[in-house]
Amino acid sequence: MPHAIVDGTLSFDAFVSITLAILLLFVGKGLAARVGVLRRYGIPEPVVGGVLCATVVCALYYGAGLRVEFDLGMRDLLLLYFFAALGLNSNVRELASGGRLLVVLALLATVFIVMQNGLGMALAGLFGMDPRAGLMVGSISLTGGVGTTLAWAPHFTDVLGIEDAAELGLAANMIGLISACVIGGPIAGWLIRQRPVMPSADAELEVGLLYGDESRTTLDYHAVLLALFWLNVALMLGHAIGGLIEGAGITLPAFVGCLLGGIALRAVGDLVAPEGGRMWRFNEMQPGIALISDMCLGLFLTMALMGLQLWVLQPMLGFIAVAMALQVAMVVAFTVFVVFRAMGRDYEAAVICSGFGGIALGSTATAVANMTAVAREYGAAPRAFLVVPLVCGFVIDLVNALVIGLLAR
Repeated sequence: MPHAIVDGTLSFDAFVSITLAILLLFVGKGLAARVGVLRRYGIPEPVVGGVLCATVVCALYYGAGLRVEFDLGMRDLLLLYFFAALGLNSNVRELASGGRLLVVLALLATVFIVMQNGLGMALAGLFGMDPRAGLMVGSISLTGGVGTTLAWAPHFTDVLGIEDAAELGLAANMIGLISACVIGGPIAGWLIRQRPVMPSADAELEVGLLYGDESRTTLDYHAVLLALFWLNVALMLGHAIGGLIEGAGITLPAFVGCLLGGIALRAVGDLVAPEGGRMWRFNEMQPGIALISDMCLGLFLTMALMGLQLWVLQPMLGFIAVAMALQVAMVVAFTVFVVFRAMGRDYEAAVICSGFGGIALGSTATAVANMTAVAREYGAAPRAFLVVPLVCGFVIDLVNALVIGLLAR
């Protein structure tokens, strides 16, 4: 429950925070269903409620001097469930068919990391700052996200002597996260309308349902319970896989292990019981998996956005405003003129483009949320939902760590 106001701070515990996130998700879904412009430009539903909450919290800070804080401990667990579900929905044969896209997108993301850091360092130098401070408005905060920002901040502060590195990186990450949510859907929608792209008519979405589609709303109790069981198994397997990866000296986000765990379970289940069995009835439990994954992704992103503290941007507003405006513009141009063409100029390419903003500016969850919003409007894109998370989970973190290590000396 909310605590008393202490030193101008009002804190909400985990129970109240997730309850508020559910309410905000309802608000976002309601507005997205009723406001045509939100659907037309593919703005993810959680963004509407999450940003609304962050705006109100910011107004309370400036208007009443009240600092509002939420306990967001459940957020990371929701993300793990989502990626376990995404793995269970993944077909190994489809993954193999997307191999070329995986390699090409990985190369594009690597090139863009270098471009992102080059722009950040050049702008820092123009503003009279240590050029290395520009890495904090480059791939550290934008491609890497909050975790990478907090991991590198002590090195910048203690070793390189760059003050307020953490605040600079977190502020850039906030703007990048919101920008990624805003630009992804509109980019895909514009490409579909302006280019000869045929949208998918497939209603079998990886996450959620098509707008107006009621064909999968009937759920079986046993199938949903079975879906939850296998999701828990995927989380446990993912934890073990993550331990093996970490033991090999490679640091990757926890969701990667859960994604691989889900993929492995699906492959084994389809191999051992291709027609289904007592405990493996994938066709029956797939609607339950889709429902759970949709809920977890929506609540995760809502909680991530409602927890943003927008007022930390004020001290560095000038530099951040210029840097982020140029970074976002570069993402849009690179996505439209390079990524779309390299990915094949088809519907899958357009959906991947909607997620590239999440790769370059936000997070894997943001990328998938953008793709989900587009898929709900135009139809399924199975290869996109396999390729983008794998690029985010594997290539980005490894390449980003190498590039940052070379530049932050």
